[in-house]
Amino acid sequence: QVQLVESGGGLAQSGGSLRLSCRGWGFNFGLTAMTWVRQGPGKELEWVSRIAGSGGSTDYADSVKGRFTVSRNNAINTVYLQMNDLKPEDTAMYYCAKCPKPYTASCALTNLLPEDRGQGTQVTVSS
Repeated sequence: QVQLVESGGGLAQSGGSLRLSCRGWGFNFGLTAMTWVRQGPGKELEWVSRIAGSGGSTDYADSVKGRFTVSRNNAINTVYLQMNDLKPEDTAMYYCAKCPKPYTASCALTNLLPEDRGQGTQVTVSS
């Protein structure tokens, strides 16, 4: 059974930083691309970042490029999202999700199953 648990959310001021973590088990973590998605108040689910199973390939949404960094430590089944220079528009519930394949191209929102997503961690950025 796939389980994903996010942590690290909280309240930050504009320009501040937060580091999200997501630990997963119940699947072969090192052979699975992972993605971060978010849903702001009254908004649709938005893809944020993704990382290949090997960690060798990463992608970012234009809205976070240059401010967020995704990484992973397969030895402890954990993926991270370092968020710097936070903006009020980054306020959202952040979820990590497992992708169907080891490569990042498999991480399209339409490929993600609800059961392959964690419960989320709330990030609130004040101006």
